[in-house]
Amino acid sequence: MATITSIQELPLIYQPLASYILHRHKIDREKLKDICSFFQPVKAHRKQILIDYNATCRVYYFINTGCLRIFTINNVGIETSRYFAFDGMFATALPSFIDQRPALEYLQAIEKSELLVISRKDFFQLVDTVPEFSHIYREILELGFVNAQKRIYGFQGFDALEKVKWLIESQPNFLLRVSNKMAASYLGISPSTLSRAKSML
Repeated sequence: MATITSIQELPLIYQPLASYILHRHKIDREKLKDICSFFQPVKAHRKQILIDYNATCRVYYFINTGCLRIFTINNVGIETSRYFAFDGMFATALPSFIDQRPALEYLQAIEKSELLVISRKDFFQLVDTVPEFSHIYREILELGFVNAQKRIYGFQGFDALEKVKWLIESQPNFLLRVSNKMAASYLGISPSTLSRAKSML
């Protein structure tokens, strides 16, 4: 098996994805090129909605550079951010992607972002035919579940300062990339409370 020893063999646009894969699995050179060929480069501008609330999600994104968030808006217009993904991460409205029902949440680029996008059909073709990609999908699901559990149950009994400390420990660059308003909605506190907590650190 000819294993890729350098991602420099691939076009620049695919190197972050190749690096992501190679950090998790040894993989044949041609197989890695084949995986990358299913992804198409796209650019998103700041605040662009990539998946709308009532839309059914049919794509998965890999972030070369930028930041995506998943959020909802309640009936009085208050946003709640559920998930943020940064450089070198995958993101989509996963429940809708899996069950093909309306997303009931938004996927938005909060920075100017360079992305790789793959259709649902192609994504699951890779899952079904390439064992290494199937393992990556399982790791994405497991990591998402673990992080969600930590956020939900770890927050029980936490005051605002403890929540901010947890966020800094788990994602050190988060508060440098995300606005106070969005970060506060993710933590379940007000922006003013977040500002006070940050000033105490």
